[in-house]
Amino acid sequence: MLHIRPFCNFDPPAVAAIWQRCAGQPGLTQPVSVDLFERLVFGKLYFPESGFFLAFDGDQPVGFAHAGFGPRRDRKWISTETGIVCMLLVCPDSREPDTIALDLLRRCEEFLAGRGACRLLGGCAPPDVPFYAGLYGGSMPPGILATDRFALSAFAAAGYEGSDRTLIFRRGLMDFRPLIDRRTMQIRRTMHFNTIVDPPPRDWWEAATIGEFDLTRFELAPPEAERPAASLTVRDMGPPAPDLPGPAAGILDLFVDPALRRQGLATFLLGEAFKQLMNQGVGSVEAHLSASDRASAALCNKLGLRQAAEAVRFRKDG
Repeated sequence: MLHIRPFCNFDPPAVAAIWQRCAGQPGLTQPVSVDLFERLVFGKLYFPESGFFLAFDGDQPVGFAHAGFGPRRDRKWISTETGIVCMLLVCPDSREPDTIALDLLRRCEEFLAGRGACRLLGGCAPPDVPFYAGLYGGSMPPGILATDRFALSAFAAAGYEGSDRTLIFRRGLMDFRPLIDRRTMQIRRTMHFNTIVDPPPRDWWEAATIGEFDLTRFELAPPEAERPAASLTVRDMGPPAPDLPGPAAGILDLFVDPALRRQGLATFLLGEAFKQLMNQGVGSVEAHLSASDRASAALCNKLGLRQAAEAVRFRKDG
């Protein structure tokens, strides 16, 4: 008999088993362990046990769904205004998978509404990534991957609509050569390129969501400047996509001072960072960007990154 119940402290092995049974589903990091889930999901200070639901067929775990919340505007704690269905997973060999998925989504929505959420998101994507960084979607969870037909149809059947798309760009670094022109030479003369290994978190939310990873921050700064003119943060992703050399690095954020944009700083910074990563043995890089961000897409293409995948972010108003 199929039934659903909230998370219990003895459930992590069942969650890991469900994940492993879904090994063919797009975007899932494999293999996984109970310890990995403890570090990246269950051990978070804001993990809501009452918002995590498991589905069983008799005594056999066959699926789970996880509801959570994104950050407050000050990024010092979670905000319950917007609820997120962070993960929906149903074993492909289970009985009535569509029914299980809809029941799991309903339980998540009831939990989120009970906490005051008036807007629901389907799938984690920055900045709303309280869980599953390092477990789903590459450098960061990008929403629901477009190749995950089951999850897409489940959210659509539950009344969610696509609100945004994430484009995933990748390239190998073995043949990378930075662009050299008059502007990059000028930047090299006037800016210092700095590398910060394991940089301190910039706020509580950053510490809570990506503090577990090996991070490197690259910065461009004028001499004696108090703040960088541009910065780039990447994380070690471990094994890359099957068609690229490894290990891989994922771009988490790229910032350029608004007063200094359109002067080639982003191109120069990325080129120098790629060179250093390549010298450290990194074989490929990955970047995620909104489909509406044409400037970043043009920058990726300029540096030889090509779109490799796409994801959808769902939304449902309460």
